[in-house]
Amino acid sequence: MRRVPVPVRPRRIALVSGALVLLASCGWQGGADEGPVPGAPRGVTAEAGSATSVHVMWNAVTASQGIDGYEVYRGTTKVRDVPGDAHMVDVIRLRPSTSYVFTVRARDTEGRLGPPSEEVRATTPAAGPADRAAPGVPGGVEGRAVGSRAVQLSWSAARDDRGVASYDILQGGTKIHSVGGNQTAAVVTGLRPGTRYTFTVRARDAADNVSAAGGPVRLTTPGSDDGRGTAPGAFRATSHRDKGDGAYYIDLSWVPPDTDGVITEYQVHLDGRAATSVVFGGDAPRERAEYSFYAGTEPGVDHRVRLRARLPDGTWGGFSAERTVTTGDAER
Repeated sequence: MRRVPVPVRPRRIALVSGALVLLASCGWQGGADEGPVPGAPRGVTAEAGSATSVHVMWNAVTASQGIDGYEVYRGTTKVRDVPGDAHMVDVIRLRPSTSYVFTVRARDTEGRLGPPSEEVRATTPAAGPADRAAPGVPGGVEGRAVGSRAVQLSWSAARDDRGVASYDILQGGTKIHSVGGNQTAAVVTGLRPGTRYTFTVRARDAADNVSAAGGPVRLTTPGSDDGRGTAPGAFRATSHRDKGDGAYYIDLSWVPPDTDGVITEYQVHLDGRAATSVVFGGDAPRERAEYSFYAGTEPGVDHRVRLRARLPDGTWGGFSAERTVTTGDAER
């Protein structure tokens, strides 16, 4: 079979959920020598941590001038400044049984603000009668490294007379994440290869009573940066011919990597080189994503294709398995 270079051009996109655009450029233009301002943070989520707090999380933004920090807004009011190396925060002193809207903006090292993220909403639960009893301690805390930059933690549900609102994940003695009270697992990314970490989990109820931490989990990430635990899974590549223009297209489908955060950007590699970046807007797919791109007009041409995800911490995850697909034929 012949192998020829293929120009990549966008075509109609098939999605499980959400909207998708090809990444051509990021941010608004600043001065001629300054480059673009930071882009809008993607993958923003907000979840009530208690009757008076909401945990807001977003994907890290990259910028030519570097990111100095993030500004978190409740409605039109700025409520928190967050350092550039963080991408989550607890917004506190809220009212019970109240719906809130949050947005996030990135600020580069030149002090320039990028556009706001999409709005996300969260509703705090009711406070209920006076509650001074903390939840029980989460039990059976376990963990494992999934590649060199991530770990997966799990635990048994804690008990509380009025229900657990959220779980705090701590690294050392510092809270680094929060998940809803109905979750008993979390994936922590943004770690360093060949490094020893200690994680604990504690439960929080709607009245902000916090349990003692469960037993510590000590894990060491592998020394080599293989990224296997952060690679897209169930990757497939097939080819079809469009009846309208007679050209061949390569159809990709995959399962997003398991992270506590939303994957909004992927990089597609074709025949050993980066071909295009794919950015999902709105509700990015959580279970299976699909994408098609132009592959020329000649049948019988072999192509190798793989892809990787930009993780919520702003780093690239591991590559998927590489597939070989022939125009006019199925994958091999």
